[in-house]
Amino acid sequence: AQCELADDLLGRLSTCLRHGTTLIEVKSGYGLTTADEMKMLRAIADAANRWPGTLVPTACIGHAKDPGEADAAARTISETLPAVSAEFPGITIDAYCEKGAWTLEESLALFDAALDAGHSVRVHADQFNDLGMIPEAIRRGFRSVDHLEASTPEHLAMLAGSETFGVMLPICGWHLDDRYADGRAFVEAGGSLAIATNFNPGSAPCPSMAMAVAQATRKLGLTVEQAITAATATPADLLGFPDLGRLEVGSRADLIVLDSADARDIAFLGGWNPVVAVFVAGERV
Repeated sequence: AQCELADDLLGRLSTCLRHGTTLIEVKSGYGLTTADEMKMLRAIADAANRWPGTLVPTACIGHAKDPGEADAAARTISETLPAVSAEFPGITIDAYCEKGAWTLEESLALFDAALDAGHSVRVHADQFNDLGMIPEAIRRGFRSVDHLEASTPEHLAMLAGSETFGVMLPICGWHLDDRYADGRAFVEAGGSLAIATNFNPGSAPCPSMAMAVAQATRKLGLTVEQAITAATATPADLLGFPDLGRLEVGSRADLIVLDSADARDIAFLGGWNPVVAVFVAGERV
């Protein structure tokens, strides 16, 4: 089953590569047992070794909970987190803090244990409800808060003024409920903004960063230049690769060639793949 998962993931990674993605974060999640989460993380590591781009794994062990298990959060903290730490030391830990998922208290208990064990932290928050995660994320120095569709203006401004990145996912609004985060306000307040596809079968079935850029200009209020930066240099910085996401002397030569003479076409045209060539570290792949 692990080999099958890795092969399936490699197929999706190849699709993303054809759409111009050379650096990608892949999360585990939805595993209701420690064994299932570990299986996913091993499959991610397997696929990463066979993909020409750069893959960053994240252990999203605080996601789904078995409704038949009385205290899934406590078991995840006491059992799953130590298993992840032992085999994948320092891997980023993630959780979905939302009504019907992990509560604020459960999420913070997981994150505090993860930080104590030497992990960095990212968090899914404010997709449908602002439960107060942003102030806690800033206080604890999380790498990012992802979603932000339901963040209050006060919390969004607070995040923008901090060292924690904001990640917005406009494909979710397109596919689910037409809810979008306020990207323009976040950027104008000085926030470090990344956008992503959030490619998954539930809320964002789209592998195209060009589509994410197009939606970001239409729905998040970003200029084309802001959206392209949020899709390239900023997420590279967020994931710890300052030599990616930019074309300059000293950077790694990950680049794409577009079927266009005007970069604004990435945002303006929809339903197309503008990528005609992809290079990773200077080699065409």
